[in-house]
Amino acid sequence: MKAAAKKFKTIDVDGKQRYYEPAPKGISAANFKKVVESRRSVRKFTDKPIPKEVLDECLDMALLAPCSSGLQPWEFYVVKTPAKKAKLVTACLGQLAAKTAQELIVCVARVDRVSEFSKKMIQDWPMPEVPTLVRRYYQLIPYNYSPGPLNSFAMVKKAASNVGGLIAPLPRGPYTRSEVELWAAKSAALACENLVLALRAHGFDTCMMEGYDEARVRKLLKLNDDAFPIMVIGAGERADDGVFWPQIRFERELFVHEI
Repeated sequence: MKAAAKKFKTIDVDGKQRYYEPAPKGISAANFKKVVESRRSVRKFTDKPIPKEVLDECLDMALLAPCSSGLQPWEFYVVKTPAKKAKLVTACLGQLAAKTAQELIVCVARVDRVSEFSKKMIQDWPMPEVPTLVRRYYQLIPYNYSPGPLNSFAMVKKAASNVGGLIAPLPRGPYTRSEVELWAAKSAALACENLVLALRAHGFDTCMMEGYDEARVRKLLKLNDDAFPIMVIGAGERADDGVFWPQIRFERELFVHEI
């Protein structure tokens, strides 16, 4: 059933009915700060399991991450089979965070679902009518993220954007295959952040690992050329000696600029 069957609120704006979703009140900024500040890269976990309902809820929170055009270019592989888990630990270079983790989760970015999910966005639109501009956008967006064979479309699109950009502001890319992969990776990384913060809020910790043999991870997950791992996340309860050293952050002035 389409989500359009659900009731939703509207509000009058300049004589037109607009969708209305008020910001919730009562959210504790102090508790959120505690979650963020207590998140650490934990290198050693206890043998306490993460309850399935907790892990499922945290994965659901990951899927709510912001993403470009709402296209959700990610997948999460929860590696449960002991034999596969052992292979993944090996692919992670035998890191202690992988060896002791109660759960090993691989986040994968995909670039081959843009057309499929653009159609699905129109099909699953949560209101009775799909606005004309929205329908046109999702009909055109697959072409925006298609570099073509050997990046053949990319050069044409880049040239057109460079010319058009002389007249008005325009998005400059993604054009090439590598740029489209970067587009997918950025959204997938946001989903990973949601996941680790959700686990921290439930009292569990994580280690986001980029040190792994990508070829072995690809083989283990049977990924095609249009999917690639972003990171392996080890998760569990923090051991007493699970954090190896105090957190180091450089001066704020190096990163935050007002112009």
